[in-house]
Amino acid sequence: MPIIKILPHSEYCPEGKEIEAPAGTSICEALLDHDVEIEHACEMSCACTTCHVVVREGYESLNEPDESEEDLLDRAWGLEPQSRLSCQAILAQKDVTIDIPKYSINHAKEKH
Repeated sequence: MPIIKILPHSEYCPEGKEIEAPAGTSICEALLDHDVEIEHACEMSCACTTCHVVVREGYESLNEPDESEEDLLDRAWGLEPQSRLSCQAILAQKDVTIDIPKYSINHAKEKH
């Protein structure tokens, strides 16, 4: 099973973490299954950007992003060439390293 290495994030994973998940699982599902409570405001339906991650290693092993994911990523804060929506990034057999951006556009989280 591939390993997801999560780089430290002050809110979701302060110490960083390594988790195993079966190939065919989305990064978002794997994180949630291992108690890394990444935001996913649209319930993983590819309708928002709150689950945005940057894949620091292993990007090429993931499935190709489709047009709707790419369109949504254009709205994400902190977009980088290796950015993916974690709900759409499906694991293959290789390990990946991800970085969860510090900020998102989830206005509900702002507690206004």
